[in-house]
Amino acid sequence: MSNLLSGLSKLGLGNLENTSIYEAPKDEKKDGKQEKAVEKVQEKDLIFDRSFECPVCYEKVTSKVMKSGKAKLLRTDKDLRPVYESIDAQKYDVVVCPHCGFSAITRYFVPMTPGQVKLIKENISSKVHLTPHTGESYTYDQAFERYQLALANAVVRQAKSSEKAYCCLKSAWLLRGWQEELAAAEGDNKEKIAELKEAEKEYLQNAMEGFSTAKASENFPVCGMDENTVDYLLAVLAFWAGKYDVASRLIAALLTTPTANARVKDKARDLKDEIVAELKKAKG
Repeated sequence: MSNLLSGLSKLGLGNLENTSIYEAPKDEKKDGKQEKAVEKVQEKDLIFDRSFECPVCYEKVTSKVMKSGKAKLLRTDKDLRPVYESIDAQKYDVVVCPHCGFSAITRYFVPMTPGQVKLIKENISSKVHLTPHTGESYTYDQAFERYQLALANAVVRQAKSSEKAYCCLKSAWLLRGWQEELAAAEGDNKEKIAELKEAEKEYLQNAMEGFSTAKASENFPVCGMDENTVDYLLAVLAFWAGKYDVASRLIAALLTTPTANARVKDKARDLKDEIVAELKKAKG
């Protein structure tokens, strides 16, 4: 059979006998249908302006917030910091009122007691000088300033230890992201990276102290975390601080408690292996 369709003439379809069964590839450029290059998602594409009501002065507040459903999660650091593609989520989790200066991590930008409102008005609102933001996204400098404002507000209104610890933890995450951006950029940024690294360590130290206090004095969940998650986080922070005995005790408790889920226990086992390796290294 010389052609796949030969013999169709007897069916009155002789005009199809020499037809190729597959169409020739189209020249997209010639047809004016050249495929467009896929554009990389940018940070500005992953944020939007969200409205809030300030719990201190009751004015309308607009803050840039990440589109959590659109951002692609790449990994989670050992201390639970989420890392997304094309955006640092930490830059968009503090709300600042431009009218009175009240600032807080989004989950804590909520109504408070009259006594706390009074403290904010007397110690923040009457003194703060804010620079209006007009860009389409936040820089690391701007985001870090927002976290400092949030922490200052938390201290002034005598917030719980867990809130202040959470603010310190997320500040450390932000500083880490800042370091990563500088490391990937052109130019000599070693001095600035070293400065940010030291600041990150200080914030992590304060986060550890705050969560330790919260564990002993507050009811769970705290900052959206159950007790086992907080214990794991404390173990990581203690390990990074060189407090291997503290980290080991927390990990041992996690691995034996029936309430810890498989995910937390898997992370705890990985951390245990790192602790053992560091202790062996220390012994020589």
